[in-house]
Amino acid sequence: MKPLPRSWFEGDALTLAPKLLGKIVRKGSCTGIIVETEAYMSDPASHGAKWPVKGRLMRETYGHWYIYFTYGMHWCANITVDKKGVGAVLIRAVEPVEGLAAMKRRRGMKILKNLCSGPAKFTQAFGISGRDNGVKVGADFTVYDTPSISHKDVVVSTRIGVSKGIDLPWRFYIKDNPFISRP
Repeated sequence: MKPLPRSWFEGDALTLAPKLLGKIVRKGSCTGIIVETEAYMSDPASHGAKWPVKGRLMRETYGHWYIYFTYGMHWCANITVDKKGVGAVLIRAVEPVEGLAAMKRRRGMKILKNLCSGPAKFTQAFGISGRDNGVKVGADFTVYDTPSISHKDVVVSTRIGVSKGIDLPWRFYIKDNPFISRP
């Protein structure tokens, strides 16, 4: 497998979020297929727009991991994008492929379908935390290229868990994939 080059992340979040579907994410011994994403730009729900300090990576980098703590208990993993603007793509769900024993141990569960079917589940299963914030995509925490998912197999909906910009159709997932967070 060939890692995505940093230049791949130069585009805007709305363009790249559906293109990340089907790509392989790897951190350490864990790998999985990205099956659900959300785009964030300079919209009202975006950390890059709301929080100047916390969302700095969304404005100043592309091709980096933006990891943040939410609800006082969960980590979420985004990839910064958009060389000329504000952007990140949240990895909402992953289909687990390798490193299942480690994922099950970290999550304290054995049900494969539930290991990475949400942004906090994904980060917990893969052992992602604040220490990964700001790290360039690559090396031990990377995304690999795969053939693109056909447009007919990509479902578009509104984002989940936001209180602003709730009407924006910026959530993308692979049609009929059992590992998404919810239909």
